Amino acid sequence: MSHNILVTGASGYLGGSLLARWSSAKLPAYRRLYALVRTDEQSEAVKQYGADPIKFDVNDEASIRAAIVENDISIIYFLIDAMASTTQLHMIKALAEVRKKTGRDVHFLHTSGAKLFSSHAGLPTDRPIPDNDPELYNLQKTSVPRFGPVGKAMEANNTIIETADNYGVRSYIFVPCIVYGEGEGFGNKTSIQTVAIVNAATKAGKVYRPDPTGYTWPVCHVVDNSNLYLEICRNILSGKEIGYGKNGYYLAASGSVAWNDLYSAMARRLAERKIVDTEKVELADDQALENMGVALECPKEIVPLFLGGKCTLEAHNGREIGWNPQYLPAHILEMASAEVDTILENTGAKSS
Repeated sequence: MSHNILVTGASGYLGGSLLARWSSAKLPAYRRLYALVRTDEQSEAVKQYGADPIKFDVNDEASIRAAIVENDISIIYFLIDAMASTTQLHMIKALAEVRKKTGRDVHFLHTSGAKLFSSHAGLPTDRPIPDNDPELYNLQKTSVPRFGPVGKAMEANNTIIETADNYGVRSYIFVPCIVYGEGEGFGNKTSIQTVAIVNAATKAGKVYRPDPTGYTWPVCHVVDNSNLYLEICRNILSGKEIGYGKNGYYLAASGSVAWNDLYSAMARRLAERKIVDTEKVELADDQALENMGVALECPKEIVPLFLGGKCTLEAHNGREIGWNPQYLPAHILEMASAEVDTILENTGAKSS
């Protein structure tokens, strides 16, 4: 019997873009594709991608169990909460019931984030860290994060891996980085980090960098990000053995760029659009961090978490299962003007 698949976060930037690419991906056979929705409008929207809308309370264990077990869902793509693990654990337990009932392998993919594998998380940044490094789980388990929210999300990653292993569920930690490009789904069209740069600059009147020069971060076009999600599914549906559990980290990144290069590329367009007065990028002082924090709705001490830091994680697992990104890292710099325009059109940012 073939798999039933559930995708959550269908109205989001990543989830919507994933669904938009689903039909054209020509995946191996499966029975049904479900998309978690909250409204009737979302129900109609997901149908255009060949998904059946499904509603249940993600905060209620009984509701989660009924939806998953009664519909024999055996693959879940979770894209709605990287900070906690309560809902994910309920889903993992329900998947274990499906496994017992059907005899099929069951799979849970949790969408995390590159911040949890960076200087913010206390991981080493003096060397490249491949996502297939057998010590990556131990690094996450033992590292001391700089920020409380990062530690909470790291704990969620570890708990999901450990619980899935205990219940015989194959887990995967999907790691988006700086994802850019206009979203292809019916909902959110913009990313997170690039929006943060624009919002912070709008409030501060200038593009500031929170860190010294030389800090780098992995990047990925939204199409390549979606294609890695799909390639993982393709391998699962084909019955191939791929890394999971403590060996199941999948970074979606074509490579890395310097934060300062990205700031500069976006600052040029922001200056052209009269959002800031100059394209010059400066190191943020205390007042600038204060203003940026207001825009990002966080204390000034947390600003680097939103748009700075260093991450040396490298994508190896994806390439080993057949994923090849279409866009080189420098493409984000070439598309910086278009990225700024998309953000301004979708968020309504105004001149400072």
